[in-house]
Amino acid sequence: MRICELSTPFEKDGCDWTEYPRPQMKRDSYLSLCGKWELSVMKKCESTKLGEITVPYPPESRISGINRKTSKNESYSYYKKFTLPENFNKGRILLHFGAVDQFAIVYLNERVIGAHNGGYLPFTFEITDLVKDGENLLEVETVDKLDTDYPYGKQRYKRGGMWYTPISGIWQAVWLESVPESYIRDIRMDVCLDKVTIEVSGGEEEKTVLIHTEKVDIARSFKGKSCEIEIPEPKLWTPEEPYLYSFTLSSGEDRVESYFALRTIGTEQIGDRSYICLNGKPYFFHGVLDQGYFSDGIYTPASPKGYEYDILTMKKLGFNMLRKHIKIEPELFYYYCDKYGMIVFQDMVNSGKYNFLIDTALPTIGLRKGIKHKASKRRRALFERMAEETVKLLYNHPSVCYYTIFNEGWGQYDADRIYLKLKNLDATRIWDATSGWFKEKFSDVDSEHIYFKKAELTSRAERPLVLSEFGGYSCKIEGHSFNLDKNYGYKTFASEKELCEGIKTLYIDEIIPAIKNGLCACVLTQLSDVEDETNGLVTYDRQVIKTDEKLMQEISSELRKAFEEAIIR
Repeated sequence: MRICELSTPFEKDGCDWTEYPRPQMKRDSYLSLCGKWELSVMKKCESTKLGEITVPYPPESRISGINRKTSKNESYSYYKKFTLPENFNKGRILLHFGAVDQFAIVYLNERVIGAHNGGYLPFTFEITDLVKDGENLLEVETVDKLDTDYPYGKQRYKRGGMWYTPISGIWQAVWLESVPESYIRDIRMDVCLDKVTIEVSGGEEEKTVLIHTEKVDIARSFKGKSCEIEIPEPKLWTPEEPYLYSFTLSSGEDRVESYFALRTIGTEQIGDRSYICLNGKPYFFHGVLDQGYFSDGIYTPASPKGYEYDILTMKKLGFNMLRKHIKIEPELFYYYCDKYGMIVFQDMVNSGKYNFLIDTALPTIGLRKGIKHKASKRRRALFERMAEETVKLLYNHPSVCYYTIFNEGWGQYDADRIYLKLKNLDATRIWDATSGWFKEKFSDVDSEHIYFKKAELTSRAERPLVLSEFGGYSCKIEGHSFNLDKNYGYKTFASEKELCEGIKTLYIDEIIPAIKNGLCACVLTQLSDVEDETNGLVTYDRQVIKTDEKLMQEISSELRKAFEEAIIR
């Protein structure tokens, strides 16, 4: 099998992840630890130096400088020397990791400071008492055995087809910040259409909020944990006008910059149909499946510009929503969605083993009931813990409007119980309990996947209808394909022109007619090619946009028109 190395445009500006990683908790004391580290591999109790790795790119990626496959019988050790700058003297030092796959033990100056498990979520250690003047040595030991009791996504040692190259180790930003003895640990923003409630964990008893609006700054001082503030002449967040309110929060010597948006999401029955409503009004969610893989860094684009490119390109093609598929991204991704106005339908990351016959083949031909999946006590605990942490991580991002718990039965168990548990944790979002098939009793939507037959859909009065996957049309672009010998997609087109005609026909003949029957959201597969898959609207290297912008905008316009007519009726 011949594999082609593909470069993205983002590499030309340099592989750089030094942008502040948490835009909703931004401080002036920031030291990025991204860049060159030393890497060793441990196998059979023998350590071998591999040389320099560029963090945060996983060692399996080309731009990491390592570019090697890993196995379940080995572990990595990362080493980084650093010296604190002079302004790091506020009182306490925090060490942050965006994500490490799948297990990490962290040492500072040869002493253990903590451990973390699970490959998609951030974690922090306070290292004040272990930092010394002058040079410090940070070591991170990582192990990734692709333990399927943990959420693991679409990674598989034997990649191919719909399975992708597995990654391991550090794959998101690492950084330090200095904070006072009493510091703001977390902020939660609860919003409606004309006010915000800011809830603060940590810090001093007295706090001050300064909110910036177009006409006036709003200052409030308060004691305790929370403060409710009405916003005069409120501007609402939508994909068309993604207005963000910036603010600063001060507590004692600590000061944090952040932002929020005024946005609501919910469901409403209108006549004999139910719809998802944005800011109280029915809205058509025109989306594309987003796997979040890049030919340069696999899980991590060469720079955050990779995320900007994907978001803005899909906006140019008329889309207002990305379904982030079975992957949690760095917070910068969600910040750009907030900033540029791209709604996110966020999947939970699956755990459990996949069975092609049970999870795909039989449901595709119509057998979607009576199949039960089992999960061990350990897998249940891990999945539910990480789902809860995901909800807390993304709670403040206005772009995140919708969660998918289980996709096509993969790892599914106790869907009703988990729906109720997560809905209680965050009732401000739409919850799709079972995307595709194997429906149980509870869900906010009816969620369908259709690839190999005509999409003939009609909604029920009590639930909005979402076509959460369809299409998958393949067009392989010479010179921009990862696998030179194999190809994966659901319908193949020989040229970009034929692909455009196929997509146009699909929307006109199947999607637009379904709108009058209650369809209120659809997700085309997919944003980009990924390795063997060539069913993206852009190539894996982001060098070629396969579809015509004018045509895609016309399709978007026709969708909006059909939806407006359906609502009026």
